Amino acid sequence: MIISSHIKEHLLKAIILLMICSTYQLSAERLKDIVEIQGVRSNPLVGYGLVVGLDGTGEQTTYTTQTFKTMLKRFGITLPANVNPKLKNIAAVAIHAEMPAFIKPGQTIDVTVSSLGDAKSLRGGSLLMSPLTGIDGQIYAIAQGNLVVGGFGISGADGSSVTVNIPTVGRIPSGAIVERMIHSAFASGDSLTLNLHRPDFTTAKRVADAINGLLGPGTAFPLDGASIKVSAPLDPSQRVMYLATLENLQVVEAEGQAKVVVNSRTGTIVMGRNVRVSQAAVAHGNLIVTINENINVSQPEPFSQGGETAITPDSTVDVVQENARMFVLQGGIKLEDIVKSINAVGTAPGDLMAILEALKEAGALHAELVVI
Repeated sequence: MIISSHIKEHLLKAIILLMICSTYQLSAERLKDIVEIQGVRSNPLVGYGLVVGLDGTGEQTTYTTQTFKTMLKRFGITLPANVNPKLKNIAAVAIHAEMPAFIKPGQTIDVTVSSLGDAKSLRGGSLLMSPLTGIDGQIYAIAQGNLVVGGFGISGADGSSVTVNIPTVGRIPSGAIVERMIHSAFASGDSLTLNLHRPDFTTAKRVADAINGLLGPGTAFPLDGASIKVSAPLDPSQRVMYLATLENLQVVEAEGQAKVVVNSRTGTIVMGRNVRVSQAAVAHGNLIVTINENINVSQPEPFSQGGETAITPDSTVDVVQENARMFVLQGGIKLEDIVKSINAVGTAPGDLMAILEALKEAGALHAELVVI
């Protein structure tokens, strides 16, 4: 079979295009993994309540007693003013939860319960009905239920104790019922704003280009390095299907700024692959100074007259300088070459930090040096 040069040219172009598309798909990420929709988020809730039924591991703080008396009044029971109940089985707790977006009244959410006082453990306790409020002071959920506590503590009569995990914090799965829905701006307006998890001008442009390539020019445009505005249908049901299509769109996220991150506490050093150095010569060595203090005792000769025992210090100072091995970093070398060059002289993490700082100061390290 004879294939004309014209057909060969088209076949070659098709193969190259297929290879480019395959590479793109392998390195691309779904849009839903790199952006979030502005206004669609969870909301924190917080509350205060009482945990009862503890096995003598509760507390007797003033606010616990006050809360207990207030609760009894709601049930028509009033304690005399001079009566101080011994509350060993009760603990005052803080309650917090996250209310996801679009959750409706009647659905449940998980809650976390934490001791506020000196209770030893919340194990085996039950949370009484407690309101959970938002930042606006409105009640959005009601929490109640039995606690699941992963830790426990045991103490002896002599004061010795053993604690496993944290016994003063517990969770209640599906422990709060949603009573009110939080308003969302998702269904309002004729557009949506996508916010990048990692702001980058190149990524913002690529997201807008990918959306316009799928839905047509002018559908999306970047507002800045973190946000992309996208036209959206007015009908809520159509908007859901619209976003379901967009969030599975494949986009190649841009590589971040070249950085070297140094953890000064653990000695951990992480370098991005875009780190480059200009040509530089590095010599690094250690100066070791050792000082030994000895005490000598000088005594007079036997049977001598007027002699006294004397103590004389004897100090020895040694200075040892290790051989400073010089190595050359060639200009424009990559991360692998930097690591090989530094490892070749057996540099410890602490010494490597000093070398990187010196390279940055000399202008030879073309990356942001971050010390945490």
